[in-house]
Amino acid sequence: MFKKILSILLVLMLVVGLAACGQQPASNEEQTPAEENNEQEAPEEESSEETASDSGKDEKWKIGIMTGTVVQNEEEYNAAQNVLKEYGEEHIITMTYPPKFMDEQETTIANVTSMAADTDVKAIVICQAVPGTSAAIDKAKEIRDDILFIAGTPGENPDDISAKADLVLQMDELAMGKTVPEQAKKQGAKVFIHYSFPRHMSYPLLAARRDIMEEHCAEIDLEFVDASAPDPTGDAGVSGAQQFILEDVPRMIEKYGKDTAFFSTNCSMQVPLISAVLQGGAIYPQPCCPSPYHGFPSALGIEIPDEKKGDIDYVIEETRRIIKEKGGEGRFSTWPVPVNMMYIEAGAEYAKAYIEGETEGKVDLEVLKAKFKEYAETDVQVNMLEEGGKKYDNYFTVLIDFINY
Repeated sequence: MFKKILSILLVLMLVVGLAACGQQPASNEEQTPAEENNEQEAPEEESSEETASDSGKDEKWKIGIMTGTVVQNEEEYNAAQNVLKEYGEEHIITMTYPPKFMDEQETTIANVTSMAADTDVKAIVICQAVPGTSAAIDKAKEIRDDILFIAGTPGENPDDISAKADLVLQMDELAMGKTVPEQAKKQGAKVFIHYSFPRHMSYPLLAARRDIMEEHCAEIDLEFVDASAPDPTGDAGVSGAQQFILEDVPRMIEKYGKDTAFFSTNCSMQVPLISAVLQGGAIYPQPCCPSPYHGFPSALGIEIPDEKKGDIDYVIEETRRIIKEKGGEGRFSTWPVPVNMMYIEAGAEYAKAYIEGETEGKVDLEVLKAKFKEYAETDVQVNMLEEGGKKYDNYFTVLIDFINY
């Protein structure tokens, strides 16, 4: 009996010894006596490691980011690259959806799914959340249902996208139905021209904003003109839509005069729109995605030196200088921060906070507000979307005041 007990004790000692060997770092070098003593005197370090593990922090986390290409929206692409530079390839995966995303939704789905297939990916940020995003999230959840999905500037109905994404971020389109015409009026506008196309007008929020713009223009004595432009995802492509703007804006100025404000719902139209409006002496109250970067640098030929990359104040001052030189002072404006870049960069910081257990679940409005304010360095109004009497508890709208050039 004694021999049997002794055998069991020997086996247990052997198991414990092997386990201890397995916990030591692999090394081809022999340890010095001092190193051996350090290992024996390190219970506090082991305790702190256990605390970090217990806190829920995961050092192997990754965040996927999907944006448009440089052709469709350069600032969103650059925002993803900023996050990549900050955290490196070990933590960030970037992908793009195709410029003709309406015809190539399978590519959008495939790209999101490929990111979700990486087991280290804990969150995916998509901006803009173009049509096909809901289907992409559905497909990804067939693989894994534990990923945090953040959808910025959605191109799908609130009912659809809010049911799929965990967090939806959108400019306060409905409030902009009043703020943009009011800004145009302050800048001296007598006519307000709204460029769009059927696909965008099929988006409930964009359509509702357009209706509010028309109603509010009537209230503040602005003539509203509903103008149709080619869809950049159609047969003519981006270049065809841009050429249309370059040709149509001078016609509109000739017809309605220089006190005409121009607004377009499409990103790829902003550069030609700014150029044509400035050349024609008209008014440009805001890009579709308000930002100092959106359209202005390209339209005005602003070259940003490497040391000024990411310096918003530099871009604002250069924009103000050039617009003044060309006679457009007081007739151009935007928001002081790039809102879609904010969704991506602040969204990635929110995702990191979620991964590290610093949020109350997937939707934490207070943490979201803090990340926005940290990025914008100014107050950002964040409100829960309410549409048609329905409140969406994971869909938030954003509004920031104007800077005037």
